[in-house]
Amino acid sequence: MTGPRSYAAVDLGASSGRVMVGRVGPESLELAEAHRFANRPVRLPEGLRWDVLALYAGVLAGLRTAGPVDSVGIDSWAVDYGLLDADGALLGNPVHYRDARTEGVAETVWATLPAAELYARTGLQYAPFNTLYQLAAARSSAQFARAERLLLIPDLLSYWLTGEQGTELTNASTTQLIDPRTRQWSREVAHRAGIDLGLFAPLRRPGDPAGLLRPEVLEETGLTGPVPVTAVGSHDTASAVAAVPAAGERFAYICTGTWSLAGLELTAPVLTEESRAANFTNELGLDGTVRYLRNIMGLWLLQECVRAWGGPELDGLLRDAAAAPALRSVVDAGHPDFLAPGRMPERIAEACRASGQPVPRTPGEITRCILDSLALAHRRAVTDAQRLADHPVDTVYVVGGGARNTLLCQLTADACGLPVVAGPAEAAALGNVLVQARAHGLSGDLAAMRRLLTRTQPLTRYDPRGDTARWAAAEARLATR
Repeated sequence: MTGPRSYAAVDLGASSGRVMVGRVGPESLELAEAHRFANRPVRLPEGLRWDVLALYAGVLAGLRTAGPVDSVGIDSWAVDYGLLDADGALLGNPVHYRDARTEGVAETVWATLPAAELYARTGLQYAPFNTLYQLAAARSSAQFARAERLLLIPDLLSYWLTGEQGTELTNASTTQLIDPRTRQWSREVAHRAGIDLGLFAPLRRPGDPAGLLRPEVLEETGLTGPVPVTAVGSHDTASAVAAVPAAGERFAYICTGTWSLAGLELTAPVLTEESRAANFTNELGLDGTVRYLRNIMGLWLLQECVRAWGGPELDGLLRDAAAAPALRSVVDAGHPDFLAPGRMPERIAEACRASGQPVPRTPGEITRCILDSLALAHRRAVTDAQRLADHPVDTVYVVGGGARNTLLCQLTADACGLPVVAGPAEAAALGNVLVQARAHGLSGDLAAMRRLLTRTQPLTRYDPRGDTARWAAAEARLATR
């Protein structure tokens, strides 16, 4: 690469999507937003569904605004998928991972594949919405009987853009059908779970070519071909972790947004029974890495409260939260009781009441309860990950949208007793762009990508304040409830 080139990063989150344009050179990295659009699920009579056609329309609008680019890459949330018929047509809107169809399904899978064995083979933590359980729930449906192909969400959008099908590995590793040691499908798990791996398109790795924009797409977006689509870390967390601006190996990361994904970057999975009991997952990352992490409910708790309150300004809520008493009440931010949408302020109040703690009543008090609870969950995840992986850290990096939340970042530093480096906020888009740039001529390994991020992106450091004993006491308070 001799000069800066432009790359379009399609970055789809659980509540919004965006098309970002990255300009990358050997010593430069700039990111600009071309188009942002809402991601609003729709509750139909049959359940909660993603409006994937609206998302695709948002992608096309973003590419139209982006202007000339050298490549396009797509990342999104994990586990969800679309089913195609024999003609390649979509069989209905993809089911949302918060849909209730998987309730009780895991137990039926475990009757054939005990939970401990399933973890030893796939390294994936239990979550009711894992693709494996979604497939078990869907197996008897008429739609599933017609399906000839299954494409995860970013692969589905890539297929519509190019006409070519593939399954990107980092996202495939969230299906609970990949062996994290071989980085290939686990045929034993698929066989015993009754899943035909022929449903899946061939695996792709980050950096692999994923086709060219179809002529119709070029016409609709005004782009001049050929424009390649490049496979990136298509699970948005994989792209975000690739953009953690760390040096060396002694770091933990927290990818914050609707979810908080807190953990370590390792060279091999941790498949022990103790790790399974602690509900840690082993997902695949760039360049042979493993994302060893725990899923925490994240800012979804606050997003749902804001929705219930009618959309008050976040800045005012955070000011009121900062003035509220610290650690007065906390909840388990990873508890499945908070997974479904609706009545979030009431559910948080009910959890506090049930555990004998003071009930937060004002929006500021509830916001403080949420942020204290998230910081406490971050502390537990970082501490447990170091112990389970025998991998000490000296810095915590907070990336994603939560990096802009100064109160949450400071509370996380206080809770962990470690310095927090916050930024970049658009980590998933930056990781997406850098993988494209590397595939198209930017030299350097993952460490070189991170050095470029450190030189070019604004970062904020938060040093821990006070004694971590009060956080340990709050943790003990939760453990005894």
